[in-house]
Amino acid sequence: MAPPLIVPVKSSGRGAARNALWLLWQDKSAFVSAILLALVLGAAIIGPWLLADQARAVNLMARNAAPFSLSKGWLFFLGADALGRSLLARIIVASQNTIVIAGSAVLLSMHVGGVLGLIAGYKEGWIGAILLRMADAIMSFPSMLLAVIVLFVFSPGIENVIFVLAVSRIPIFLRTVRAEVLEIKERMFVTAARAMGAKTERVLFRHIAPMVMPTVINLAALEVAFVMLVESGLSFLGIGIQPPEVTWGLMVADGRNYLGSAWWLSFWPGVAIMMVTIALNLLSNWLRLVTDPVERWRFQTVAGAK
Repeated sequence: MAPPLIVPVKSSGRGAARNALWLLWQDKSAFVSAILLALVLGAAIIGPWLLADQARAVNLMARNAAPFSLSKGWLFFLGADALGRSLLARIIVASQNTIVIAGSAVLLSMHVGGVLGLIAGYKEGWIGAILLRMADAIMSFPSMLLAVIVLFVFSPGIENVIFVLAVSRIPIFLRTVRAEVLEIKERMFVTAARAMGAKTERVLFRHIAPMVMPTVINLAALEVAFVMLVESGLSFLGIGIQPPEVTWGLMVADGRNYLGSAWWLSFWPGVAIMMVTIALNLLSNWLRLVTDPVERWRFQTVAGAK
């Protein structure tokens, strides 16, 4: 049986960005997910600048206005909350805090956990043992419970929420990176670098870290979705972001008392959370395939068959 036809990604006349877009187009679900995430990111950047006043404007005449009506303007297409504020405007404005909290927490935990994982995997010995015990101590508390305890002691706020969520996710990156390093450090190119007198810092950050990055990036995409859900849960419990700041989770919490009469108050921000979470998971799966040379041939084989 003849081997499958593999069409390599053409690099002539294309940059890395065009190659990535070409591979993204091969996975239609990931392509749609990337578009959705780009729209959400754009809304998070420019939404508060354009719609901040509309999101705060109180209109008691439109209190709990039903969705799918343009009689009060397009901003009220998704309905209004208990104070007559536009749900669409508030969802767009709330996207900034939601994305900033989730993204900042994951970036912080990724950098700290990644560096500690490199050290724990490369050094082993008592240094690696101490770092692993610290990770085990943090992981012994569920993320939500740890966040509840810390935020109950300290005042809830954006900085405290980001910090506690980042700390709770550090062990995930630490243990994942350590497992990768334990295997990579035995490869020939690492042995060669050591034999040539490369310092530990150079071996870690020049030779090993680039090999670990694909796994870390894939994990980060999943963790953003998880952290977003945890933050929504904290806001729902009333110990996350406090008014006048707003997040999707806080909007769900505000609407829970009106589920019987105005379901849309919690439904639409809940849909936003669900869609972004699903999109991140689908895009993470695509990143795993594309950054792994062993799996990338699947896209190329499909293209060759067409």
